[in-house]
This record gives sequence, C-alpha cells and structure tokens, in this order.
Amino acid sequence: MGSPKAKTGTSTKERFDPVDWGRPPYAVIVVDRAGTAVRTEGETTLLPGVEQGVPLPDGLSWLAGATAAVADDAVHQGGSPRSAVEGEFAGRRFEAHPTRRADGEVVWWLVDHTARYAAEEALTAERERTRFLAEASNVLLSSLNSERCMAATARLAAGFLADAAVVVAPAAGRRLPVTRAVQGQDVTQELIAADPSDVPGLAEALRGFPPVPSRWIDPTSLPEWLVPDGFGTTVGSVVVTPLPGHGVPAGALILLRADTRNGFSDTEETFARLFAARAGAALSAARLYAEQHSITRTLMRDLLPPRLHRVHGVEFAGGYRPSSSHERVGGDFYDVHAGPTPRDPSLVVLGDVCGKGLDAAVLTGKIRNTLQALMPMADDHERVLQLLNGALLNADNTRFATLVLASVLRTENQVHLRLTSAGHPAPLVVRDDGRVEEVPTRGSLVGALDHVSARTVETSLLPGDTCLLYTDGITEARGGPLGGELFGEERLKRALAECGGMPGDAVVEHIRMLTAQWLGDGGHDDLAVVAITAPRTTHLSAVDGHTRGRYTA
Repeated sequence: MGSPKAKTGTSTKERFDPVDWGRPPYAVIVVDRAGTAVRTEGETTLLPGVEQGVPLPDGLSWLAGATAAVADDAVHQGGSPRSAVEGEFAGRRFEAHPTRRADGEVVWWLVDHTARYAAEEALTAERERTRFLAEASNVLLSSLNSERCMAATARLAAGFLADAAVVVAPAAGRRLPVTRAVQGQDVTQELIAADPSDVPGLAEALRGFPPVPSRWIDPTSLPEWLVPDGFGTTVGSVVVTPLPGHGVPAGALILLRADTRNGFSDTEETFARLFAARAGAALSAARLYAEQHSITRTLMRDLLPPRLHRVHGVEFAGGYRPSSSHERVGGDFYDVHAGPTPRDPSLVVLGDVCGKGLDAAVLTGKIRNTLQALMPMADDHERVLQLLNGALLNADNTRFATLVLASVLRTENQVHLRLTSAGHPAPLVVRDDGRVEEVPTRGSLVGALDHVSARTVETSLLPGDTCLLYTDGITEARGGPLGGELFGEERLKRALAECGGMPGDAVVEHIRMLTAQWLGDGGHDDLAVVAITAPRTTHLSAVDGHTRGRYTA
C-alpha cells in the first residue's frame, strides 16, 4: 500500500482523501506513534469503540504497543513487511499485519481468525477427548474384576472430566456400592445405606433413564455421602449420567466440579455420556464374567471328581488329569458312594465318556447323578447298568461310556470286592508282596446298544493289598523316548508291582508321576485312577494263603 502525501493545514480525513482505499476485505486501522487511530476502513463493525482521532481502547493495547515497535524499527523503514502480531478484541481473535508509512504511522490489516482459532481449539480438544477415550477403553477393559473396573471408572473421570467422580452401582440388598475418587487422590469404595432419590436424577440413572441436565441440579442439595472426603471446596456443578450396560443398567456416574471453575457445558455433558457408555459396557462385562464365573464354579463342584478318603474302614484314593491344561473337567470320572452303615457295601464307580472337554463333562454329570439315584439297588450291578443304559439311550446325545463298578465291604481285616466292567479296562490288584493280578471281568459299552452284558467277579483284599481302577487314558498315553509309544498295560503292571504294600495315595501318585513323565509335553486323553486299599491293622485273623488271589464269578 502506498503512503499518501500529507498536506499542511488540512484535517486527518482530508489528508487521506486522495488515496483510493476501495472496500478492503479486512478491518484496516491506521495508527500513529502515540496509539491514536488515524483512520479506519473495511470491516470496522468488528472493532467497536475504535474511532478516528481517538486513542485505541484498552482492549487493543497489544496493537498500540506493536505500533510503537514498528514505528521505531529502523530495519523496516520504507514500508517493508514486518511479522504479524496476534491478539484478542471484543471477543474476537485477530492476526494484524503491519505496513509502516514514511511519516511514522502504521497501517494495520486485521484478519479475523476467530473461526479458525475456534476450529483449531475444537480440533485439539476433540483429539484430547479421542485420546482419552482410547486410553480409558484400554484401562477399563484390562480387568474383568468389577470392583477394579469401578475404581478405574471413578479415577479416570475425576482426572479428565471433573474434580471428583462417584460411581454408584445397582443396590446390593438395601445398600449402594459406592466408589469415590478425587483428582490426584486414592480411590475409596464402600457399601452405604442411602436413598438414591436424595440425589436429583440418580434414581432415574440407576434405572437407565436419560440424564437430567446439569443446570437443573442444585449442588447445595447434595447429601453428605456423595461428596468425597478430600474434595476440599464447595461443589459448583454436578453431572449425573447413567452407565448403560448389556441390556440392564450398570450403575450411574456422578461428576463434581468445584465452584471456582465454570459449570459443565453441553459439550462436556455429551462427552461425559460417551465416556459413561464405555465405562458401562466394561462394568457390565465384568459383572457378567463374575456371574458366569460363579455359576461355573458352582456347577464345577458337581462335575469335578471328589476328594477321596477312608470310608467304613477302607482306604480310597483318586487322581484325575483332564486332557487340556486349560480345562478342569472332561470325560473321565469317579465316585465313591458310601454304604448307609459299615455293614453295607460302598459303591465305587470309575468311567470314561466318549469325547473330551465340557460336552463330555455334561454327560459325565448325568451319569454320576443317575448312579447316585440307583444306589438303593447297587448290589445288583447288572440291573444298575441296564437302567443307566436305558437313560443314556433315551437322552438326546450320541455319546457312550465305559465304566467299572466295585462294591466294597470290609469284614474284619479283609476287604471284599464285587467288580463289574462295562466295556472298561479290567481292574488290577497289587498284593502286599508286589504280585500284580488282573481281575477277569468283562462287559459291553453303556449307551450304545439296547442291552448291556456284563460279568461280575468277586475277590478279597488283605492288609496292604490294593485294587486299581483306571481309564484307558493311562495305558494309551503316547510318549516315551521317541514320543509315539503307548504306555501300555504291561508297563502299567510293572509300575504297579513297585507299589506292593504302599498306601493308596502313594499308589495313585506313583502311577500319575510315571504317566506324566512318559507323556512329557505331548497331548493326551483324560486320565483317571482310583485305588481301593485294605489298610493294615494290628489284629489280623488267620487267612489261608490260597484265599489270596482267588476270584469268583
């Protein structure tokens, strides 16, 4: 822009009349060294209070100071361009570009960048919120513990959204689980007896209704239990928003801001709801996991093999190993059903359901429950097997099972056994002196054919003798030096021969240890083993040596 020549004895307006300004696209101010507006052109409506011949208003002190610097800058003599300056006036943000005139006055072109700066600030804020939401999602989903998830929700909200945050979970009986967090302080959790209706919008939020606007909530009406210890000031504004879950509300989030800060804007309330949606989903997932874990633990108690101990003077020991390390149940099972009195035989059941994992375990549970119901006729093994076979054939499944039944009764120092196999490996007896004998009982599968055929065999155990029931996961375990050889029945018998006179627990542990060593890290089927042992006593009756090892069909 050229500098108009000054005329002596003329007014300021007349001095500039020869210059054709046209209609500048921006606000233009010509300012002298003293900070007085010499002339204004263009979008002067953006500069309320700026008048020709009057010093610039206080709001433009930044421009007056820049004018003096430009006028005194010898480097930029002759109207050379100089760096623009920035400042605010009347709620707007300007970028002012100077041109120094020869007479020391400065022409300022004020470009209104209010919208640009607002957009940049909004973009920066949105990036921060997006970053926060991504970080919050990672933190919230990193744990499936509901209490830790509530603590993380309160801590994140207090750190980014407000000065303090309170998470209220659905009532547990007559108490509310409450988690409180103050920015920079530890999180506290407790169960309190409180009425949600004391807090405006809380009862509705706990039922999943839309939030009440912050401006409708009077901070002075909040109950004492809601304000965390350590807040240290008066609450100035409150946001109450629901934590939506999967189908049912996961609770409510309450944000508290000190009275020294601005209240929550509509944008901040909307963002709080976005955070609450993520927190509610995480809380809901954590509670769903806890509920499923509780159900699984309850059901697992019935599916897992029981801990065995001495029953009516007979030692029982058992061992179980599922086919997969991440599963606790499978298709192998065993049970000991104690007789009503010591004069009544106990029933031992060991079986193997076709398949692995949870599907096989479900059928295992059905078999165990059915056998429990058939205990009154436990003396008639064949009858029990026929009824169990009918129950499996009538069920909606295509699986079958093998099992062995053992009726066990102690008489003085002897333990009498009646053993019946239904498609299962024959039991083995290890005598006190290390001799190993196979009990010759045989039978057909259960749940495969209309009729079950089985042969029951009787034998006796003297003190120190053990009868071993096992599933084919033991003998069919593949491993060894080359990794593909079966453990086999002969190797099992040799291992058992080393257990003569050992307690039942030791026999089970020895077999399990050798099998595990044989398998190494290789895959395997479910493994189950039960030892029935005649304990040693101080009073032994004379026994004919020929009685030991005699079997009766």
